[in-house]
Amino acid sequence: MDPKRLESLLSRVRSGEVAIEAALAELRTLPYADLGYARVDLHRALRQGVPEVILGEGKTPEHIVGVAEQLIRGGQRVLVTRLSADKADAVRARLPVLEYVPAARIARYRTDAPKLGGGFVAVVTAGTSDIPVAEEAAETLGMCDVRVERVYDAGVAGLHRITAQVEMLRQAAALIVVAGMEGALASVVGGLVAAPVIAVPTSIGYGASLGGFTTLFAMLTGCASGVTVVNIDNGFGAAMAVIRLLRARLEAP
Repeated sequence: MDPKRLESLLSRVRSGEVAIEAALAELRTLPYADLGYARVDLHRALRQGVPEVILGEGKTPEHIVGVAEQLIRGGQRVLVTRLSADKADAVRARLPVLEYVPAARIARYRTDAPKLGGGFVAVVTAGTSDIPVAEEAAETLGMCDVRVERVYDAGVAGLHRITAQVEMLRQAAALIVVAGMEGALASVVGGLVAAPVIAVPTSIGYGASLGGFTTLFAMLTGCASGVTVVNIDNGFGAAMAVIRLLRARLEAP
């Protein structure tokens, strides 16, 4: 149950439109619904402002559909991450209201919700190969009604590509920088802007990149102060960090 739906329910109880017994029946599934194979957290939107997100990796299509249907019945948005195209076909065959975004490996179902203000978030990649991780971040932000500006293929091998975007980047409320190889772009951007920067190391690179660990270590030891680093290929985690920052800023007294 999201805050908007709960507020509507309480208002209808107060006006007499909904009986207390009916309201109790609607609230009975809080804080979670037990499906046997999953306990769907229907209370998370009230606690954190964002509904539970479904990690598609490792789940069967049947389990994904079951959790998604429960969220939809609760009036919540649905976001499924790390969903392969084959599995997406099986899921959408049973739940066609889900929209699949191949570039991000995400399936989504939107409901009306107020936009999360606070300006736009810039999602920046070092190379074109980093775009799938960046799109995961961008689509997650979009599901929370955050405006996104994309700056792709602007790595340090051609530094003029990022310096040409400096004025726009400095207007962003926050930035997500996605890079593989040596991960230098995070330090470059971190040194150019004052807004929060979330760095995402990717597994893109040749042998000694060690599947992203070299990039991760480089970002963790970068010289630009205050840059936050999330896990390898974790565009979703970067987006959620930004959403928390924006909510805290908007809700501050």
